[in-house]
Amino acid sequence: MKTITCILSTAFMALLALPLYGQSKINAPLEAMVTVRAVIPDDARTARALGTLREGNGIIIDSDGLVLTIGYVILEAQHLELEVRSGKTIPASFVGYDHRTGFGLLRARKPLKGKPLKFGNSSKLETGDPVMVLTSGGDDPVQGARVLSRAEFAGYWEYLLDSAIYAAPANSDFAGAALVGPKGRLLGIGSIYTQLAIPALGNVPCNMYVPIDLLKPVLEDLINSGRSRKPPQPWLGVHLDETYGRVIVMRTARGGPAERAGLKTGDIIIGIGGKPVQGLSDFYRKLWAIGKAGVMVPLSILQGNEIRKFKIPSEDRYKYLKLRPGSKYTKWS
Repeated sequence: MKTITCILSTAFMALLALPLYGQSKINAPLEAMVTVRAVIPDDARTARALGTLREGNGIIIDSDGLVLTIGYVILEAQHLELEVRSGKTIPASFVGYDHRTGFGLLRARKPLKGKPLKFGNSSKLETGDPVMVLTSGGDDPVQGARVLSRAEFAGYWEYLLDSAIYAAPANSDFAGAALVGPKGRLLGIGSIYTQLAIPALGNVPCNMYVPIDLLKPVLEDLINSGRSRKPPQPWLGVHLDETYGRVIVMRTARGGPAERAGLKTGDIIIGIGGKPVQGLSDFYRKLWAIGKAGVMVPLSILQGNEIRKFKIPSEDRYKYLKLRPGSKYTKWS
C-alpha cells in the first residue's frame, strides 16, 4: 500500500520535494553543473542517428576539471566545450566512454571553479524516495521529483541495465542531468525520456537515470585508458524493438556485422545458439553469455515466411566507433 500511494501521488509529491532540502542544499550542487557541447564530424558512425551538434548537461566530479555526462552527448566528438553558469566557455577534451553503462567523461582544459559533486549510494534508492534533478541552465535548473521505480531497462542499441532509476515528473533537459539525493550526493545521470507502465494509471512520462554506483568500478579505467578493462561484449550492430516478446530488427548499423551478414529491417530474431529468444533482455543476456567480442554468434532469423540460420562474427563496438581521445576544441557556433 505504501508503494502504491507513493506512485499515485508522484506528481503532487514532486512539487513538495524542493522544500524538503533547504536552499543551501540546492545551491551547493548547482555549482557543479555545466553545459556540454560537442561537434561531431559528418563521417562519424553516430552522426546520422544522434546528429552532429549535440548539447547536454555535465557534472564536475573532481578538482582537476573532470566532467561526467551521458556518453552519447560526446561520443565520436571532434570538438568539445563546456559552458559554466556565468556563461563563460571553456575548451574540453574527450576522456572516456563506457558502452555497458552509457557514461561519458571529458576534462576541462582550463580550471573550473565549481565545487565537485560527491557520489552517493544509488543502490539504496527506492521507489517513492524524493530526489532533485539538476540541470546546467534555463529558468528552472532544480526540479523536485520522486523515484517511480528501480527496474530493468533494455535499450534498442544493444544496451541493458539491471536496475535503472525511473523518476518523475519527466524533465525535458534530461541528457546528462544530475539526479541528487537529500544529502546533495550524486545518485544517477539522466539518459532518456521514456514512459513507465503503472497499474491503474497507464503509461507515466518519466526519465531513466543510470545509477552512479555503476561508474565506481570503471572510473579509473575510463580516466586512464578511455574504456573499461573488462573484455568487450560481442556487438552485432543492430537496433532492436520488442513487440509481444518478439525481438524485431529496426535497422542495422552501416557497415556493421549484422548488415554484412544480411540482416534486414523487419527480421525477427527467434533464437540464438539453439535457444529461443524471449524478449529483448533475454536476447542480450544470451548474446553476451556466448563470449567476448569476436565470437561467432549463431542466430535463427524469421525473414518473411522463412526461418534462416546465420552465423555472424561479432565485433568490438569501440573499434567500429571513431573515438577521438583529446578532441580538439573549437568555438561553438
